Amino acid sequence: MLAAAILSAPVWPAEPRTVGPAWVVDPAQPGDHLPPAGASLFDALFADGHGGHALPFPFEKLLARLDGRLSRDPTSPLPPAKRVLIPLGRSLQRTAAAPDYFAFPRVVVAVDTAPAPGAPLLKDRLYLGYQEKSAVLEVISYNEAAGRFEFQLVKDYRAGGRPQVFYANRHICFACHQNAAPIFSRALWDETNANPAVAALLAAAGRSFYGIPPERGVDVPYAIDKAVRRANRFALAQRLWREGCGAGEAGLRCRAGLFAAALRLRFADGRAAPSAAAFDAAVARPLRTNGARLWPAGLAIGRADLPNRNPLQGMSGWPDEVPARVARSHVAARFEPLLPRPSEEAWRADAPEAVAEAVAGVAEFISDDDRTRLEAALARRANALPRVVRTLDCVPLAGSRASRCRGADGAALDLSAGKVERLSLAGELPQPAFPFGARVRLAGGDMLERVDTAALKAGSGPIVLHLRADSLALADAMASVAAGADGSALLGERPIPRVGLIAALLNTLGDPPRKPMSAMLPTPRLETYAVRPAGPPLTEAAPGLGLFHAWCAACHLSAEQFPPNFLVGPEGGLEARIRQCAPRIFVRLAMARRAPAERDKTPMPPESMLPAFHSDAATWAASADRAALEAVVAGLLKAESGRDPDLNALLAGGYEALRPCLAKRVTE
Repeated sequence: MLAAAILSAPVWPAEPRTVGPAWVVDPAQPGDHLPPAGASLFDALFADGHGGHALPFPFEKLLARLDGRLSRDPTSPLPPAKRVLIPLGRSLQRTAAAPDYFAFPRVVVAVDTAPAPGAPLLKDRLYLGYQEKSAVLEVISYNEAAGRFEFQLVKDYRAGGRPQVFYANRHICFACHQNAAPIFSRALWDETNANPAVAALLAAAGRSFYGIPPERGVDVPYAIDKAVRRANRFALAQRLWREGCGAGEAGLRCRAGLFAAALRLRFADGRAAPSAAAFDAAVARPLRTNGARLWPAGLAIGRADLPNRNPLQGMSGWPDEVPARVARSHVAARFEPLLPRPSEEAWRADAPEAVAEAVAGVAEFISDDDRTRLEAALARRANALPRVVRTLDCVPLAGSRASRCRGADGAALDLSAGKVERLSLAGELPQPAFPFGARVRLAGGDMLERVDTAALKAGSGPIVLHLRADSLALADAMASVAAGADGSALLGERPIPRVGLIAALLNTLGDPPRKPMSAMLPTPRLETYAVRPAGPPLTEAAPGLGLFHAWCAACHLSAEQFPPNFLVGPEGGLEARIRQCAPRIFVRLAMARRAPAERDKTPMPPESMLPAFHSDAATWAASADRAALEAVVAGLLKAESGRDPDLNALLAGGYEALRPCLAKRVTE
């Protein structure tokens, strides 16, 4: 376990928002470092069956293992797991390869592909960052049981190493990952090897980058960008499922109807049919009523994308001098992931698309394998499933062999040359063209088994559509699950239990359950570090040293060197560690006094975390504690140089030219 100091680090409840939308995920409330339930997908994917992890090395082998669990598009040249190279990025480990950034770029990997049959649902749910020089893998992967993304670190991932997997300090992660989910830059993704100048410098390094070509178009970063955007909406779907549907029997009915609607949407490849009265009563009305009561101003979804940044902007060539290279790793305040990001949009209960967004969000939790197994179960029971017959009146179009057919309820169908050109049974998006003999999955999930055009052979007349009502069969199966012994557990106020609901539906449809996986998952753990016995008491010369624990411990009293863990160590050495870090700490504290447009770096603590301290940017800038902290480091700097520190002078050579916080590797 992690040292008691970090486990007991205070996490204050954030003040409730009284104005504006509520956050879907509050950036100031990271939650427990260890999973409150279940485990990460990364743990499940690389479990060795004995309570540990089996991680292939080198990194190419790990990527191959990952690709093997994903479906492949035979028409695409891209690998199933998308990867880009980022030599000069914005991660905490961006300086690990200095000054050889292009010889040892960071790799970012995102899974945006459906899983192979029988594999876990990894699509949009697994992201890796690898920095070879630090021998660290950073992992973000989903935990369905907890309904959240987990943050993990793999350390000592190197040749001859013994990789160890730890859950990360979520306070550190949330400073940048403010939606508790992955982040990525906006187009044109100039930090990546999609930038021709970056690709050219990577190619000039003459290395093989784990099988990843240096030259890459924008197709891969675009795919990662889309995956990240989808991933950041998972929390909204979970919140609407748990809280939007409400409690009690009405909540159970709402979640049952919501999942059935999501299944229909997946069956029909995203083409939704207009809602029926039963759906409106069980799902739409409760969602809107509860949503308006709980979140009268809506639910805000924070931005997942960072401003595009070109680290080579204005350069004529890559410099030979080390200081000039290191200066290029500087990330200006306006590009910092630490910068608070406003909401991108807000879900509102009174919006016309509010219920459709809830259904689409839950549909993201149904895998292609789930759909295939349910469709197969329905096909095996085809003779017992309900049928629906629809009749439309048709009129030949003058001067052609085409016919136009219409129904009393607005159904529309156009025929031409032995195929259906257009089909819309209830005002939904038209079905793509298909031949008469094809079995077609319609909007809403029903199966069109055949089209009877016998009457048309005589000229004009009706056309008859024969439908297998899979949507009714699914609704009946879901009703049986809800009424069953496990209904309350599966459909209660908990994260979406995808695996359990799919298994229960398949069982109701007569499909034998799969044998559960018996492999032992790794035991979740945080990294341990030892705090040495206390040394001499804090000196009278710097009486404010204790404030650093109050304001900085959440991120800087950790086992990680990124961000620098200057609070780790004996109390008697705290002043020396802060003295080493003083130039950077002074800059970060003083930045709060500058207007946002004039800042070279973002202030510390990160503004998104200030509500956890019952504070905000303006309050912190004017606070006595901030002034006291700044006075401590200013005094240390004055004792060192003989003069008061000048912010502009400190930054004259650039922030990255300041001495690093950690003079050597911290091993306490």
